[in-house]
Amino acid sequence: MEAMRGGKFLQKFRLYETRSKFYLVGRDKSRTLWRVLKIDRLETTDLGIEEDPTNYTENECQELLWRIHEGNRLTGGLKFVTKCYGIVGFMKFLGPYYMVVITRRRKVGTICGHNIYSIGKSEMIAIPCPIVWPEVANSRDENRYKRLLCSVDLTKDFFFSYSYNIMRSLQKNITAKNTGQVVYETMFVWNEFLTRAMRNHLKNTNWTVALIHGFFKQSKLSVSGKDFWLTLIARRSRHFAGTRFLKRGVNEKGRVANDVETEQIVFEDTSDDIPCQITSSVQHRGSIPLVWFQETSRLNIRPEITLKPDVDYKATRLHFENLVLRYGNPIVILNLIKTREKKPRESLLRAEFAKAIHYINKGLPDDKRLKFLHMDLSKLSRRKGTNVLSLLNKVASDVLELTDILHCEITTSSKPLDASSGQGCVTKSCDVESNDDLCTATMVPLLLQKGVLRTNCIDCLDRTNVAQFAYGLAALGRQLHVLDLTEAPKIELHAPLADDLMDFYERMGDTLAIQYGGSAAHNKIFCEQRGQWKAATQSQEFLRTLQRYYNNAYTDPEKQDAINVFLGHFQPQQGKPALWKLDSDQHYSIGRQGTVGEETARPLIKRSFSVGNILCEKSGSVSDCNTVENNTANSELLPIQQLDDIREPTDSAPEIYMCETNLCSSTNYSAMPGRHTISEERQSYLKRLGYPELHSSNFLDLDLLSSSGNSCDEEAFERSSLIHSPTDLISVESTTTYSEQGHNDEGRYDTDLSRSSSQLSDSRDYSDSFAQWVANGGMLCY
Repeated sequence: MEAMRGGKFLQKFRLYETRSKFYLVGRDKSRTLWRVLKIDRLETTDLGIEEDPTNYTENECQELLWRIHEGNRLTGGLKFVTKCYGIVGFMKFLGPYYMVVITRRRKVGTICGHNIYSIGKSEMIAIPCPIVWPEVANSRDENRYKRLLCSVDLTKDFFFSYSYNIMRSLQKNITAKNTGQVVYETMFVWNEFLTRAMRNHLKNTNWTVALIHGFFKQSKLSVSGKDFWLTLIARRSRHFAGTRFLKRGVNEKGRVANDVETEQIVFEDTSDDIPCQITSSVQHRGSIPLVWFQETSRLNIRPEITLKPDVDYKATRLHFENLVLRYGNPIVILNLIKTREKKPRESLLRAEFAKAIHYINKGLPDDKRLKFLHMDLSKLSRRKGTNVLSLLNKVASDVLELTDILHCEITTSSKPLDASSGQGCVTKSCDVESNDDLCTATMVPLLLQKGVLRTNCIDCLDRTNVAQFAYGLAALGRQLHVLDLTEAPKIELHAPLADDLMDFYERMGDTLAIQYGGSAAHNKIFCEQRGQWKAATQSQEFLRTLQRYYNNAYTDPEKQDAINVFLGHFQPQQGKPALWKLDSDQHYSIGRQGTVGEETARPLIKRSFSVGNILCEKSGSVSDCNTVENNTANSELLPIQQLDDIREPTDSAPEIYMCETNLCSSTNYSAMPGRHTISEERQSYLKRLGYPELHSSNFLDLDLLSSSGNSCDEEAFERSSLIHSPTDLISVESTTTYSEQGHNDEGRYDTDLSRSSSQLSDSRDYSDSFAQWVANGGMLCY
């Protein structure tokens, strides 16, 4: 199976215009292939695109442009508009179509010779000629929709590649044949909706780039005098995407909020960018897959958690079935939320989550059961003499015994790649401009990852990121060992390499926390591990808590609107209510889960249709939109239930069953020193919360294990003096702006019917310097 196809990719473009058409001229890196795309500017309602089928040389393309200029001389001729590096997509609000293009790019890394880029600058260009613009093109609502779309800052945390399918893990690229259109329809391509009309019309992806949202960092590190490259990638799902309090739990299709796939790739440093070996490890984070939410509140520091019944845990089942299709078995769940609270909040979800897993496991064979690990990280971090990172590292090592990592051997040859033959091929275009041949690299898997570790706390930001670092450190030890860079498959927590990796995960955690929660992550455990001054750490945690609160209270709704427009969850229509005049989309699909009927729920769910999948148009669509990304096994979690709504075509590797020495089953854990099953006290507590006694061999409670400390999402605020101050009437949570200018909201002169005048006046209680600090970070002094 192939990771990607060899060939020439259009990478650089020049946009020209006449009064009647746009002409986009694209070329490959070696300047040997030139193509032309024509866009009609006289059409006001539809998108008129035509691709010239001719492959031009540079001279032929210049001659064509000259002829176009001569033919349009009477109306102004052919004019140069801008150079660009790919089309992000097309968008229509109430008036004309707009085209979003990348006008500046930055190289951020390389994987097997394939360049990865971020966006340096983008531009939105109206398609129709101004002489044919409809009146609504300059309306107040149209301009506000344009500002919403532009508030999604493409220069922050979006990345892409022309030749490598960066939206999929390395293992998925090796084991899957699907390329082209199909990879755009995966859950991690954020501009799938924006490019859909163009892709369906042209039946190719030559002119567009697939944007991934999340985090990408690559650096050269050294161990034992040997250099290697470490790459950390976080891919955020576009399904059920949004801000912290407006997207919680799971929707009816099994899509969870804040669904992030984290991939850690390691390979040797070589002169030609193609290593002899490469390894990869994938883990997952996502909101607790129950139907629950929290009402945004400006008068409550910690909004109440509302849990809705889900008949037979259908949404939870769908989520885990989807995980099995993406990653195979086993699925290991590490649940980090609190066990006991004076007023039950997290503990309610913990008990219900355990009950759901227990219910689902009853219908599964032993080798397919979900592995559920409880670990109250908040309590452990406060316990003296407990090293949380050390404990998490032990758990991660045990989980890696189940899941393994991907390890591949790469061989190169100068023979051009035949795209119809061979399996496990990765190709690299030679940088020699005079040579059109392809240097091919054949990738042979020596070891495949099977299954995945799924980690969650409440927000899947702070505690989750600490646990993901521990897993990444355990995986890195194995990765370096199989590459013959170290003698032992383990890296000590105090080793310099562990500090380097901690910096990677700390940066990733901050980035993901800003995207979903509105501030950098709470990193108390990392700070303590580095021996930072405790008072400085507490001040930092307190300020980040305030920053989350401010963003949650005042910027989340608009940020959610921007995400819904960008992803196509809401499509404006003339004669229909504007997006900002509709109710919150927080409770979408809850009415379909059990107690509330669909008819009753619909009037309350007006803002968007964020159902986890954007429905494909039935006509002209190239393939089904519901594509599953990273499965290595074709087995279903629940054999009886079909997943027609989320299954996608795939060529699966043979199913890999768990070995008999299952280190994650409680049977083995309970027999090991230091391992404990659910205590009688814990069972009594769970029974009071409505959870039955546990008899499943797939449950493990790690709360009684000891090792060392870190803080969690809300711990810093719980212990701060803010609790005892007048500001304890304010809620402390969520989000961030998507661009530096996007949430100044020049459209505030518009009457916003969804917000009361009292709410708007609240925002004036904060100084300009505080608002600037929230938007841009930095130091805040009073």
